[in-house]
Amino acid sequence: MIVIDPASAVAPFEQLRRQLIDDVNDGELAPGTRLPTVRRLAEDLGVAPGTVARAYRELEAAGIIETRGRNGTFVAPQGDAALREAQRAASTFAAQIRALRLDPDEALALARAALRDAWATP
Repeated sequence: MIVIDPASAVAPFEQLRRQLIDDVNDGELAPGTRLPTVRRLAEDLGVAPGTVARAYRELEAAGIIETRGRNGTFVAPQGDAALREAQRAASTFAAQIRALRLDPDEALALARAALRDAWATP
């Protein structure tokens, strides 16, 4: 949960930036997670939209988040190229499972079975 301390000597955009980085590093925000819009997050935190926009710009420049046009802003895949591609595939899979309204545990069982089959085939 992001909290902005208006009494802090640290600028609000920097507080937000640091907390989002910490949430990504701690795994609380997984790659592919959609972030709130600038206006929505600004409203939720009680800060100006420019504050959130600045934090998002800096995070995007650092490769922490990515903007996908009208689709929104997402946590960017991290790590090497193979891991980033796997994270994208996992995000796509999760979105499809949600759209199909399948139970996450059932979806994981399907994925495990598919992985077992893929690794068993030479």
